Amino acid sequence: MAVALIASTALAQTEPFRNPKLPTDRRVADLVWRMTVDEKIDALGTNTAVPRLGVPSVGSSEGIHGLQQRGNPQWGMSQITTTQFPQPPGMGASWDPDLVRQAGWVEGHEARWITQTYTKRWPILMLWGPQADLERDPRWGRSEEVYGEDPFFNGTMATAFAKGLEGDDPKYWQAAPLLKHFLANSNENGRSNSSSNFDERLFYEYYSVPFRMAFQEAGAKAVMASYNAWNGTPMGINPVIRKVVIGKWGVDVVSSDGSAVSNLVKWYRRFPTQKEAVVAVLKAGINQYLDVYKDQLHEALKDGSVTQADLDEALRRKFRITAKLGLLDPPEMVPYSKVHDGTPPWEGEQDQAISRKMALESLVLLKNAGATPLPLDKSALKSIAVIGPRADSVHWDWYGGIPPHAITPLQGIKAAVGPGVAVNYAADNEGDAAVRAAKESDVAVVIVGNDPTCGPNMARDWNDNGTNPCADPGDGREGRDRDTLTLVQEELVKQVMAANPRTVMVLVSSFPFTINWSQAHVPAILQMAHSSEDEGWAIAQALFGDYNPGGHTIVTWPASMDQLPPMMDYDIRHGRTYMYFKGKPLYPFGYGLSYTSFRISHLRTSAPSLGRGGKIMVSADVTNTGKRAGDAVPQLYVHHLGSKVERPALKLAGFRRVHLEPGETKTVSMTLNAEELAYWNVKSQRFVVEREPVRLMVGDSSADLPLRTTVQIR
Repeated sequence: MAVALIASTALAQTEPFRNPKLPTDRRVADLVWRMTVDEKIDALGTNTAVPRLGVPSVGSSEGIHGLQQRGNPQWGMSQITTTQFPQPPGMGASWDPDLVRQAGWVEGHEARWITQTYTKRWPILMLWGPQADLERDPRWGRSEEVYGEDPFFNGTMATAFAKGLEGDDPKYWQAAPLLKHFLANSNENGRSNSSSNFDERLFYEYYSVPFRMAFQEAGAKAVMASYNAWNGTPMGINPVIRKVVIGKWGVDVVSSDGSAVSNLVKWYRRFPTQKEAVVAVLKAGINQYLDVYKDQLHEALKDGSVTQADLDEALRRKFRITAKLGLLDPPEMVPYSKVHDGTPPWEGEQDQAISRKMALESLVLLKNAGATPLPLDKSALKSIAVIGPRADSVHWDWYGGIPPHAITPLQGIKAAVGPGVAVNYAADNEGDAAVRAAKESDVAVVIVGNDPTCGPNMARDWNDNGTNPCADPGDGREGRDRDTLTLVQEELVKQVMAANPRTVMVLVSSFPFTINWSQAHVPAILQMAHSSEDEGWAIAQALFGDYNPGGHTIVTWPASMDQLPPMMDYDIRHGRTYMYFKGKPLYPFGYGLSYTSFRISHLRTSAPSLGRGGKIMVSADVTNTGKRAGDAVPQLYVHHLGSKVERPALKLAGFRRVHLEPGETKTVSMTLNAEELAYWNVKSQRFVVEREPVRLMVGDSSADLPLRTTVQIR
């Protein structure tokens, strides 16, 4: 036995793929060279283990706002609780990239801990997130998965989350981000063979921007191709994958989406057989199949339609991430190998503190006026009504996990007011329960919003091209777009308001609603995204003034569906997003109120002009002019004054969230890079920064930009 062990050790030392001193590309080439055909084909799924060579699998898990470890009895896997943050629209509403980075770090750290503690369980070191798509239309059923509608904003948040997942070690990654879903994947109805049609400028200037930013600024190396086509060519076989994603942006892993390869046969009818579809996506750059593929690749090798060289090229890219995670190196060299055992991190104070802060910063105050301004004075209350279908639940979504705790709004309010205040609860107005509770209380809090899964049986609601219609046409989910932006539960709000004018509305929602009546009549409206484990606690903190909400909207809230172009119109210039919106919205992009007031003044730049390859600092003074501490979110927008091509009326170029005590002034500086002002020149196939004057505008929303100056681009 001892002789065998010595021989094995000596062999290991001679295998180049195990030598940390060698360049990564040489190591992975050696590893792939040693693999058998069966091992190579097996590694093109999500299990990248090569047991014969002692190489562990990277594995995978959903992870856009917390790990999804709900368990699978069929595979003998029990559920594991993990920290659950608000859905990405809520994280985006924080306007706090550093906090989003911290949330990513929590998720990546928990993934390491689970992988290295539950060693007999499926590893989860490649996390399917962030979601870098853009919410170009609020009817999109998967709006709940993305940060917002602006490319720079979404790219900033996706970059932050990806950096958090990766960790801060200069050599190794804590976990590997896999961005979803490339590209322009923002309709659910008919998604298996729909085409998102738009020009090359919109590809480079809008739809691909968040992906490119995360690849280039966070170094993310993995992406999932979307179901849809771009201009008629399905993304799984689109030349842009090989030419741009791999060729220009250096992405290593390109995954298909679930059954997307089969869709090329069944829905797109591009290929007569599964084998031909499997071969086509491999040659297009796909090197991770979420579909039936193994027998087909074996057959393709036999008939010559795929070569060993094709497999080797795909696997060399894939195993670079294995190396980056430290899975080819001795554990003592990898700092993250020490993350295992002991107290689960989601039970620790660090993860819980970040979860609480994210829940608080995700709160958006949409209205605060009239007879019942927030915050409520607990000492003046003898009773409070807590009403609505979202009052006593924390709703999970399709890509969320199981939290270690889940505080509902009812629980949070009860804990906040204490036993001396009567809490009258009614889930709805059946038998006049809501009206009675409102009449019997000093103040009423009515909590309404969408159901992220359209009921409890989403797992059974799938069909072969999405999911079945939601019972509430204002709801949406993966596989189903929304039919309306109307909030059906606004009728309950009206009934409660009629019974007690001292009513506060809390909207727990994944996307905008056209709540025009509520905006006109309800004294105060507070909004929050679903799925935070601390949802109810955070809402109570804001209602009673223990926290001053400072979140801002991440999309334009239309006042009517009539303001929206047709759902399948992907040319945003026809009236989409704040950049091209026509008419007056209900709430503009970047909007949010506070319990205090702010003044932004003294806009200046570090230089009067900007070189086409340079950058300048844009600064303004922000003063808290009220009596409460609070968070301001100054935003920088640009408007092109001399461009020779069509540009949006304004475009976000910078933002900061800053905390200010009463009377305090802080100088906020934002970097403006000249490259952010570029347009894609189709003829020359490159980004071009024009010589022109550019107007800079600073304020607290896209609709309120009082400070203006001009810089010359040289």
